[in-house]
Amino acid sequence: MSGTSRKARPSLTQEILSYLGLANKTAAWGTLGTLRTFLSFSVDKDVQRLLRAIAGQGVDRHAIVDVLTNRSREQRQVISRAFQERTQQDLLTSLQAALSGNLERIVVALLQPEAHFDAQELRTALKDSGPANEVIVEILATRTPPQLQECLAVYKQGFQVEAEEDIKSATRGTLQDLFLALAKGDRETCSEVIDYHLAEQDVQALKQADRPGMEETWVLILTQRNPEHLIRARPVRLSHGLPCAPQVFDQYQQRTGHEPEHTIQDRFHGDAQMALLSLASVIRNTPLYFANKLHRALQETEPDNQALTRILISRSEIDLLSIRAEYKKKFGKSLYSSLQDAVKGDCRLALLALCRAEDL
Repeated sequence: MSGTSRKARPSLTQEILSYLGLANKTAAWGTLGTLRTFLSFSVDKDVQRLLRAIAGQGVDRHAIVDVLTNRSREQRQVISRAFQERTQQDLLTSLQAALSGNLERIVVALLQPEAHFDAQELRTALKDSGPANEVIVEILATRTPPQLQECLAVYKQGFQVEAEEDIKSATRGTLQDLFLALAKGDRETCSEVIDYHLAEQDVQALKQADRPGMEETWVLILTQRNPEHLIRARPVRLSHGLPCAPQVFDQYQQRTGHEPEHTIQDRFHGDAQMALLSLASVIRNTPLYFANKLHRALQETEPDNQALTRILISRSEIDLLSIRAEYKKKFGKSLYSSLQDAVKGDCRLALLALCRAEDL
């Protein structure tokens, strides 16, 4: 290829991996998660290793962490079933008896099915108040429709009440409307075709929703429209064949002179404002949203280990590499180093293992 030839633009995945120093390892990693299916998986060896870790004179925490943070969630479930069959003991109960504190909570989260873990976190948040609303937004807004559907089914089965009923009991007003809309999980699916006319209608509706009694317009559009309709990440063709146009958020800024988040800050207050701003952040850039949450959790006097555990585990097989890249880009320090500096005790080993590596 000549020096004047145009180079192909790298894909988003290649850009992220290049930023992390992993551009030549795409085939080995295969996803944007830090944790993937362990190819040399032997359930018998893992069961035996865990048995030795808890049966000796001293609990081998390193062995427990090494096994559980190097297996996919599906493989961990296989290990749990095999442990039960071979020992007639429940693995989760056995490990809880051997461990304590934050490490115990991390191990419980690793061994629980994803929907059970999310349902428990959602229940705890709904019975709390204030900052717990951020947890509710996180779970309801960042899970896929099938994940959310399963979470709500487990919630009903485990707590003998619909999550929607708990939402109605714990919230009111715009915040309640927002949570109930998110809990329906019926956001429109992404399309390769831009509906320009719907985008225009949504922009006009948001512009007009700046007076009392119009809060439902913001809730409807932010919870029903697909993210690419609100903020397009890549060029696609319009439904009528014209060149690609800015989507709702960008058009709104062009028409009003400020971003939708600015209007949310002016128009809403308290918990409803916080929840809508969090939702807008998820829509704009989900990895950056999680990077910000991790940074806040690490900046507290005592690190918020519950938030660190929930985010690192839930995103470890999805997009934790992207989150690490956003974290390093925004805060000038790697997530791995931040965890190393802020977290103490046995749980640090597990959280670092989930994070996986330093970003140079």
